[in-house]
Amino acid sequence: MAKVKVKTHSGAKKRFKVTGTGKVKYQHTNKRHRLTQKDTKRKRIARNAGLAGSANAPTIKKLVPYL
Repeated sequence: MAKVKVKTHSGAKKRFKVTGTGKVKYQHTNKRHRLTQKDTKRKRIARNAGLAGSANAPTIKKLVPYL
């Protein structure tokens, strides 16, 4: 009997990528609108991608099994 395919979580596949070393990468929040009133330092930090913590990474990898 064939294996059953696992469904990918549509919301998670838009938000996360798995790097070559297996870490989970995501983009920071607060970079979409009302940028004039936000502090420059806050916007600069949000520019760079973040890495999911060791507690959350396994859960995210289950949601996005084929990336």
